[in-house]
Amino acid sequence: MNHEIDLSKYQVRTDLAIELIDENKEIDGISFKKTIFDDITVTDVTVSEEGSININKKAGIYITVEFNDVTDKNNQNLVLEIFIKKFKEMLEKLELDIKKSCLVIGLGNDRSTPDSLGPLSINNILVTSHLMELGELADGFRRVSAINPGVMGTTGIETSDIIASIVEKIKPDFIVVIDALASQSIERVNKTIQMTDTGIHPGSGVGNSRKEISKEILGIPVIAIGVPTTVDAVTIVSDTINYMYKHFSYTKENINNPSNKLMVSTPNYLKKKIKIDKGDKSKLLGLIGNLEDFEIKQLVFEVLSPVGYNLMVTPKEIDFLIEKLSYIIGEGINKSLHENV
Repeated sequence: MNHEIDLSKYQVRTDLAIELIDENKEIDGISFKKTIFDDITVTDVTVSEEGSININKKAGIYITVEFNDVTDKNNQNLVLEIFIKKFKEMLEKLELDIKKSCLVIGLGNDRSTPDSLGPLSINNILVTSHLMELGELADGFRRVSAINPGVMGTTGIETSDIIASIVEKIKPDFIVVIDALASQSIERVNKTIQMTDTGIHPGSGVGNSRKEISKEILGIPVIAIGVPTTVDAVTIVSDTINYMYKHFSYTKENINNPSNKLMVSTPNYLKKKIKIDKGDKSKLLGLIGNLEDFEIKQLVFEVLSPVGYNLMVTPKEIDFLIEKLSYIIGEGINKSLHENV
């Protein structure tokens, strides 16, 4: 008797809209445009109400900036330049001119490096609200407040409730919220910035989703900025299986290619698109080779989660990367919100 596993309840989630869209397939209610700047890829995605149902993401604008490295000064400056350009476009679309006041919120735990993106970004924000109170705010600057509300584990208060109270008191015209995100790809960890006007669920990057922070909840526009800073064991295992397929197919097709024998180093073919034959997948991994990508992820999730081994993993150089990323986001917000920075 055949035994079929019900995988529907083991959904592996992602905060990145780009990971829910197949470039080779049209999805009703979804439009996207991809632009390349050197080795940086920018994808603009617009999700309508119909598209929201199709990909299980809120309707709105999603802008994704993908890059290879921010540890090099030149690369960092280019990413910063593009981030500012796209963030200004977001402000223009939402009609948030310099007269509109802003509250910047850094979500996360500054004692946990992968979750400290928000608090560290706040340290780089140019705060001007107190200057306006004193009548000393110069032309070309807008009213900006900033706060790190902490996490529920240390405050005992729902982060969304703290923010709602602050909004009620100081009445900003819009909010910019920064947080760590979750991704379904190893390649995007610390190499992707997403900004969206749909809000955010605090703690989603470390699998601890809280009440959302959005226009529907707070009554004012909310721009969410995030970077996937960790990856879970499910993603690592499933991505490794896909890399094995690519390696097997590439090696089989190029085993007698003389040019490969002349190369000093092996080409980075695993990050490229390689045609994989279904028969090869079955030969390599038997029954598992017959599963689709999403089925493999769901199966690994079902195996690892009950025993507590779906660990959250981050690169060893995370401290250095978070420092660079928080600078880009903080400085990018400053130069976007204020005309004279």
